[in-house]
Formats: sequence, structure tokens, C-alpha cells
Amino acid sequence: GAATIMSMPTSALACTQIYMGNKLTADGNTYYGRAEDYRKRYLKHFGIEPSFGPGHTYSSDESAFVYTSTKTSYRYTYVRDHPSQWDERWDAYSEAGINEKGVSCSATLTTYMNAAAKAADPLTDTGIGEYSYGSVILGESATAREGVELLGKIIDDQGACGNDQIIISDNNETWLFAALSGHQWIAMKLADDVASLNPNIGSLNYDVDLNDTENCLHSEKIQSMPEEKGFAKYSADGKFDVAQTYGESLADSGVNQWSRYVQGRNYFGSQLTEGTDYDIITVKEKGKPDQKGAMVSEIQPLFFKPGKSGWSTFELIRAFGNRGENVPGLNANTDGVYCIGSERNTEINLFQIRRGYDPEVATIQWEMLSRAAYSVAIPLYSALITEVSPYFSDQTVSYDHCKQTDVVYNEEPENSINYVLMDISSLCFENPDTLGISVRAYLDALQNELIEQNKEVDAAMLAETTTEGRTALANKAGKAATENTYKKCKALLQEMRAYQ
Repeated sequence: GAATIMSMPTSALACTQIYMGNKLTADGNTYYGRAEDYRKRYLKHFGIEPSFGPGHTYSSDESAFVYTSTKTSYRYTYVRDHPSQWDERWDAYSEAGINEKGVSCSATLTTYMNAAAKAADPLTDTGIGEYSYGSVILGESATAREGVELLGKIIDDQGACGNDQIIISDNNETWLFAALSGHQWIAMKLADDVASLNPNIGSLNYDVDLNDTENCLHSEKIQSMPEEKGFAKYSADGKFDVAQTYGESLADSGVNQWSRYVQGRNYFGSQLTEGTDYDIITVKEKGKPDQKGAMVSEIQPLFFKPGKSGWSTFELIRAFGNRGENVPGLNANTDGVYCIGSERNTEINLFQIRRGYDPEVATIQWEMLSRAAYSVAIPLYSALITEVSPYFSDQTVSYDHCKQTDVVYNEEPENSINYVLMDISSLCFENPDTLGISVRAYLDALQNELIEQNKEVDAAMLAETTTEGRTALANKAGKAATENTYKKCKALLQEMRAYQ
């Protein structure tokens, strides 16, 4: 098991997760999502998993995890890796999607436990992990709470093979689930008046009532086990502190993580102060390049109040492309630090949820299959769609174009918005002054056009009353938005290549 884990692709070891409650947004909608970081050129695929009858088995290529369904599973959308990266398996890993019941999921944000928690309750070789979270949650859950309860039971029975945070939502509730150790977990229903930003830090602190079953679910021994083992920690007022008990210590967290945290807090107008809350430092490690970034003076909160309300869809999409441009010393464009809108982004998802709406239409999935700094999010009614645009290349496409270093002369496979956006990003990152600035302006205009157009689509969607009619409209709208984006971005890429 250890050998398998050490050899697997570490797809989500650097990610940034964002949540914005509906009392803080311009349209009164809840938003959440995540940027996955892995490598500069890495292919992701948007697709649909069909429903299966009872007896369908979920398994993993990162552990010996197996779970067999006892009922008919639900159809759901996914964003998965290419089979060539996972021993030619086609089920890795359903990191973002919505099922036919309107349950959405973004998985996962990798976190880390401390040495005491690891010694007391180590990860298991049979445990569930990021390879399978999305598939099991979306395939088996009719509500977000049901997804939380199922995932908790699986960890109770089989354990977890990694420390992760997952957000699960439906038209009424949004939950943050955290796999804290091998068998301990917690899930919190997220409030409507807070924001959250997490760049892979398991110890960001939060106040939670473990006895409030309406708003908090958790493993049975979440508190008693660390108390018995002698590593439980408590807040200043004597309350059991979940995050500090299980999460990594401040000394064990990295400058790349805290750089993204400081950048994100700045973007949302809840700035930290250099010299008081954090310092800019350079870490020197033998045999490795120097790492410049931020280090905080004390652990920071998981939830905070932004500096304003009225956040728009566009602003929340662009939050994932934030490179610290307004943070002196932590600007990735000039200071060489790690950032949220990294060149290593591979996929970004943002879910827009209208509370109380019919589950079929309540959630819109804004999907980017490339780096957020130079990309466009396409709106999809993923609970309804049964057909994927032919401009999304599927998992049969060659992975070889990911290996191309000179994308001016090596054109991508035909009708692949996945590769088109990847190549636009590569050229912009290589030529930030001559291409990056003007391309970003064009992509912003295209993004705003998609947002405005989708308002018209949404009005038609809400006016339609039948599932059949909504499905037909969802398929048509998804294909139109994808084709429109592909054709404009392909033309842009051709002009960029000609210019180069």
C-alpha cells in the first residue's frame, strides 16, 4: 500500500478552495469551488457517468478501497484525469460534478495531520481517498447531508488513505467535510455570512459545537480518542480544538501555502498586515531551489468576513486567477512566489447555488479545464445534461500534446477546448508582457459575455417546467456555450501563434 501511494500521481497536493456565503454575493447565491494544482501541462476531461444498477463497485488505484452499491446509482458529471496517468483506468478521479439529484461536490483539498495524530490513528491501506470521493458521493447521494453521512460511515468502516477536505452541497445546504486522520472526520454546515479560503492548510482554526447535530456531524471518537492518547488540544476558553488537535503545526506548514492564504485574504478585502500577521521569508533547503513566500505569526481562521459584500460571479471566477498582484513582496509576476493562479493549475471549478430552487436547476457549474490566470469558465447545468459538447475532448484523446514544449509549431488535436486553453496559457506564461496582458483582457470580455448570456438561458430554464424540456435546454445551452468559447479561443490561439 505504501509503495502504491508513493508511486501514484499526487494530483491535488497543491490546491486552493474557496467558499462565499449567499449573504455576501450580489445575486444572493452561494458559491464554492477549487483550483487544482499539479503540473504545467496536465490534461483534464469533462464527462458524464451513467447510472448503474445495484451491485456497482467503486474502487481505487491509490489504495485497496472498494465499495459496492446496494441501489441504483445516480448519473453525474465529472472532471477526470487521462487514463494514461492512472494505469489506463478511466475512473480517476471525479473531482467536480453534479448528480441528477442536484448534489454537487468539489474534491479534494489535500491537508495534513500532525505527527501525534498520525501515530495514534494512521491512514489506512483500504481507505477511501481523492481517487474515489467524488464518484461515491455523487453516485450514491440524493442530498448533501446524505453524502456526508455516507462518507463518514465509509471512513468509520474502512478508514481514509489521505487527509482531505471536500465540499458537498445541494439546493438547501453546503457542507465542508474533513478527513482528519485514519478514522476520524468532521463535517460542518457552512454559514451564509462568511467566506473561506484554504490553500492546503489542515490547521486553520474554527469554532464548532460537536453536539449540534443540525450543523455538525463527526466520527464518534473525534474528541475521546485524542484525549485518551494524550494529544488533544484546547482553545483559550478551554474548548476542544479540532483543527489544532489534528492539523499540522505552524512550523510544519509551508511558505507556498501561506503565500496563497495572504494573497487570497487580500483579494477578498480582508488583508493581513506584513510585519504583524505575517513576514516574507526565503526558505533555503539543501539540494532544492530557494523558496520565497509568507509565514504567519499565528494560525489563521478558516472562515472570515470579506472587506465588502456584493461579490459577483465574475469576481469569484477571477479569484482563482489571483497572482498576488496587489500584495507587495508576494506578487507572483514580479517576486517569484507561489500563487493561487499558478502556472501549475490544471482545473478550476466554481458552483453557483440558488437556495430553495428546484434541485434540477439550482446549481450552475462554471468549469475551467486549464490555468485560471488565462482561461474561461463555461456554465453548465450539470444536474440535467445528458450530452457533452464534442468540443470537450474525451478520455480517448492522445495525452502526447501535454508533453509538447513548443506549442507555436505543435498544434493540438482537433476540437479540443481542453488543449486550446492549455496552449493559450502556455504562450501567455512564456510571454506575459507581449501576450499575457492583452489576452487576459480579451478573455475577461469573453467571460463577462458568457455570464450575461447565461442569464438569458437561466430565465428560459426557470420558465420550463418539465424535466425533459429542461434537459433538452441544458444540453443545447451547454453545447452552444462550449462551441462559442472554443471557436473564439481557437481563433485567438491561431493569432497568438502567427504573432509568435
